[in-house]
Amino acid sequence: MNYTFQFRDIFNAWQFLAEGLATTLHLSVVTMVFGMAVGVACAAARLYGGPALRAAVGAYVEIIRNTPLLIQLFIVFFGLPSLGIRLDALTAATISLTINLGAYATEIVRAGLQAIPRSQIEAGHALGLSGLQVFRYIVLAPALRLMFPALASQFILLMLATSIASQISVQDLFHAASIIQSRTFRDFEVYTVIAVLYLALALLLRAAFALIYRMAFANR
Repeated sequence: MNYTFQFRDIFNAWQFLAEGLATTLHLSVVTMVFGMAVGVACAAARLYGGPALRAAVGAYVEIIRNTPLLIQLFIVFFGLPSLGIRLDALTAATISLTINLGAYATEIVRAGLQAIPRSQIEAGHALGLSGLQVFRYIVLAPALRLMFPALASQFILLMLATSIASQISVQDLFHAASIIQSRTFRDFEVYTVIAVLYLALALLLRAAFALIYRMAFANR
């Protein structure tokens, strides 16, 4: 093998990579927040809503979990304009990833909520708490401890999945790698550096979630 490894051109484009990394982090954080909100709302609707609402949420979860994320992204970005709804690439990616994460978070949150004993809920009502107060303090708070590890893993998977947004020209980390590759033709070097950056992000997120878990739940 006579191939000569050359990383200089890739490292010279560090500012371009940093901008892509910032976009990836922004997309990840925003999607985590909104996806978690969707998950909590849909899990509550599926557990405590009426039959029609439960059926609608169940259909949403099954459709999203059993179709490729890429198709969901393309429907939002390329399909909605046919209905007169035009979104920029970053907004379309945020919506698509939020919808996707929301479906998975729904099932994780639902499992956590169902793990709370019925007797605790009845005790809350007996104390005169409203339905919202019971859900917030007696059901959701302890359930978060149970569901946190699964949610943390899903959030990390989401961060890695943001690379798919490059398919609609969102200028994230993977898109930056593709541009650098087209200019330098250093395929192996470019994608090796990007893989290391994604690995570092995943490990940092895992460490951050572990710290949050210890601070929030370890002493409870």
